[in-house]
Amino acid sequence: MLSVAVGHSYDPDAAEAIAEILEQCEEQLQGSIPQAGLLFAAIDFEHQILLDLIMERYPALELIGGTTDGELSSLEGFQQDSVSLTLFAADNVQIQAGVGRNASQDSATAVERAVNQARASLTGPLKLAITIPEGLTANPSAILKELNQHLDSVPLLGGVAAEKPKAEQTFQFYKNEVLSDAVPLLLFTGQLLLAHGFSSGWKPIGRSGQVTRVEGNVVYEIDHQPALAFYQHYFDNFAPDAAYPLAVFAPGEEKFFLRGAVSHDPDQGSLTLGGNVPLHSQVQITDANQDDIIGAAKKSLSDAWHSYPGQKPAAALFFSCAWRRWVLGQQTPAEEQAIAEFLSPQIPYSGFYTFGEIVPLQEHSAAAFHNTTFVSLVLGTE
Repeated sequence: MLSVAVGHSYDPDAAEAIAEILEQCEEQLQGSIPQAGLLFAAIDFEHQILLDLIMERYPALELIGGTTDGELSSLEGFQQDSVSLTLFAADNVQIQAGVGRNASQDSATAVERAVNQARASLTGPLKLAITIPEGLTANPSAILKELNQHLDSVPLLGGVAAEKPKAEQTFQFYKNEVLSDAVPLLLFTGQLLLAHGFSSGWKPIGRSGQVTRVEGNVVYEIDHQPALAFYQHYFDNFAPDAAYPLAVFAPGEEKFFLRGAVSHDPDQGSLTLGGNVPLHSQVQITDANQDDIIGAAKKSLSDAWHSYPGQKPAAALFFSCAWRRWVLGQQTPAEEQAIAEFLSPQIPYSGFYTFGEIVPLQEHSAAAFHNTTFVSLVLGTE
């Protein structure tokens, strides 16, 4: 049986916040000792205090996490500048953590070390991987490519560590270490059941074009014309931004992922996007209203919930994009309200607003890196 406890506090004092959270979690665990945990914390907390006090209480805890641009949970709903802790306890599921460092220098080596460390003491086939990697100093698309290669067909989900819109630095957590430029990873084996879903609310509009020149996340040409011209065919001189991301259909894929524009170069006619784009992808401009965006959160969860292979999920995790929060503005709490209305009050859940979401496009496929998307993960053992 898998038991999941969620603690959440918006007390600005790190020691007070984590004391409140640990009390909440212990009440829910009812004496069970947790194996692993996920810590989501706003950028302004004293993160070392949070980690030290958690690991002091649970010295053997396999803990990972990262900084956020907003947090949500079954205890406190949507919050900003708060901290949440999710703890997993089970007698039929094994969970181990690993971490890779210096991802910007060598993402392949960082990922290999994280996977090898997490797998070292696990037995049986892997069932799930969760990661909260760096996304500012390192290329998250490159990290994800390496993770997919090492994990093969294992479902891989998570979100890139985030912070406030200034986007200067993010932190990742591994046990009692506050890191940057890192790839923390949790691996699960045993009798775990799970299902995942994703949705954005943005819908492709207008004509489709093929990416004919691209380097990483910089698209230079679409249909052999400047990429910016493709965008401005619809928006004239309006600067590209995340409110109208590109739907990207990678070669051979029927489903799309989104790429929001980070910047553009009017001289070169190029678009810099929030993640890599494969050459020869088909792209379309997308559009959405706030109702579409909020409705996508519920659809994401509904898809995961109805795909769950068991009868009684133990918990849910959510990864939503910081760009969604910026577009929704004051309506952001409606995302959490939509999933709260769907879930039973007995189902604990937590999540955070990310700088990019990680989820497979379909079951048994490699994970894809998404922008402006809401990701749901439902898990349990029954």
